[in-house]
Amino acid sequence: MAKYNIAVLGPIPRDHITTHRGEIIEKYGCATHTAIGLSQLLGNEGTVHLVSHVRKKDEAPIKEILSAYPNINTEHITSELDQGDVISLRFIDQNNRLEKQTGFMNPIIPEDLKSLLHCDVFVCVPITDYEVPLETLKYIKQNSTGTIIFDAHGPTNTVTMTGDRLVKFWIDMDQWLPFIDVLKMNLEESKCCWFEKEFELENLKHVNDESTDHLASFAEHSLNKGVKSLIVTLDSKGGAVFFKKEDKVHQEMVPSIKVSHVVDTTGCGDSFAGGLGYGLLKDKTNYIRAARYANALGAQRTQGRDFSVFKNIEETNKILLETYGIV
Repeated sequence: MAKYNIAVLGPIPRDHITTHRGEIIEKYGCATHTAIGLSQLLGNEGTVHLVSHVRKKDEAPIKEILSAYPNINTEHITSELDQGDVISLRFIDQNNRLEKQTGFMNPIIPEDLKSLLHCDVFVCVPITDYEVPLETLKYIKQNSTGTIIFDAHGPTNTVTMTGDRLVKFWIDMDQWLPFIDVLKMNLEESKCCWFEKEFELENLKHVNDESTDHLASFAEHSLNKGVKSLIVTLDSKGGAVFFKKEDKVHQEMVPSIKVSHVVDTTGCGDSFAGGLGYGLLKDKTNYIRAARYANALGAQRTQGRDFSVFKNIEETNKILLETYGIV
């Protein structure tokens, strides 16, 4: 049986969360969701290598949590510089939240990945614009044959001097696209990537509508720059998947997996990225199948406050069969 290796690159923030129901949740987030979701799907088929930098006070508790998953390698979680993300999230409804950041990890650089270039997939889940820099993606692309999955949440979010986490335009996106195989983002983030040549001053405002008219043009641009697939999540509707088929841009909607009760949506995007990573292990170009696994992990993440929500491959395949009629 093949033994797969997946590298997960991203922060492990110490999160303080106030849900839209006023409940308080404190936990470690982001890359932990990605890694543990992948761990459960992989079982004894492979290893997840989690690459992150954390505060010294958080390293032992994080590794204690991850010790419950024997196929997660934690030796690339380091705290030498005593820097790590610390974040406060206050949800104003099920999907929208106000964010503050008071701690900042040092970026993941090529030196951190020298022993991981054999990995089949690299899942990059930055949440702020400095955690996985362009030089790191270039290093992976130039020295590995692994598939690079990149979450655009990172370069479309920044932190002010007062700790406010704000969305921003991804102005230098074209410099990044040739080094990304699968580009994943939500609808709001896609609007940070597809902007006018010049704006009228009154049109420079936060956009929170659900229009998707720009996605076809944005997808064509991204695919022409080297991205193999663009996947845009549309909340409860599912994900819009774009890739080239016979040299033409093909679009397909992968419906979401319905859940009856949402407990906590924190980490859904990170979990979704993990599902993409698993789905592309055995077929690097089956983006629709990968999106189904991504939807499954995203749906599972909503079902509780801790990591017990993630199911093994047999249970997850059953969910896919019930939802899509295919695995």
